[in-house]
Amino acid sequence: MNTRTIGIIIFMGAVMFFSCFAKENEKKAAEQFTSISMDEAAKLMETEKDFILVDVRRPDEYKAGHIPGAVLLTNETITEESASRILKNKNQKILVYCRSGQRSRDAAGKLSAMGYTNVVNIGGIMSWKGKIEK
Repeated sequence: MNTRTIGIIIFMGAVMFFSCFAKENEKKAAEQFTSISMDEAAKLMETEKDFILVDVRRPDEYKAGHIPGAVLLTNETITEESASRILKNKNQKILVYCRSGQRSRDAAGKLSAMGYTNVVNIGGIMSWKGKIEK
């Protein structure tokens, strides 16, 4: 092999190596949120007032029944623009839920990656023992 070929191989290896670290850092940034149980969330909602409750399910699921006071921000459509229309303060506590907990975890990661600093994944409405609003 000539020097140029070796140089290209080393360069390509370095690019692949460092891209792995970039993906890992992206992943860590997206996981900068807290997760609590729905029971813990219910207690928090009784004692604290400065939070916003976000339902990330589909509109038909939200319409069928949601936790009172929740606003709809569908997980599949979360963007900087859609989030900023509903979530005005990036430091306000944001409680995120879905049906079972998967979409809320995904949405919490997205919001954290967008710079929201106080995101709490509270799991799924299936575990909610309180009132449901329709």
